[in-house]
Amino acid sequence: MIPVPSGVRVWLAVGRTDMRRGMTGLALQVQEALGRDPHAGDLYVFRGGRGDLIKILWHDGLGMSLYAKRLEKGRFLWPSPADGVVGISAAQLAYLLDGIDWRNPRHTWRPTSAG
Repeated sequence: MIPVPSGVRVWLAVGRTDMRRGMTGLALQVQEALGRDPHAGDLYVFRGGRGDLIKILWHDGLGMSLYAKRLEKGRFLWPSPADGVVGISAAQLAYLLDGIDWRNPRHTWRPTSAG
């Protein structure tokens, strides 16, 4: 799991991304297409066309990191294709990385009756 400190903003780069891009190409995409600073400490999440691979770009203040995850089965749930970014919480990112619907996670427990 990525050690995401609390308070870090997480951005999904909506649409399809060429997953052949590495750290430099994705940082350039953050600057030019998204109009943001890739060195500001935010996490940027990119998904390819097939939907089974994501890459996460993060500058932690010391250096740039690039994480990748491929699902063996299924696809990562993604916002409808459009340009721009969508902000999500670190908890929603954890759901996304586990292949859970981050938009509407549901509790599996049932409250017990008191008494």
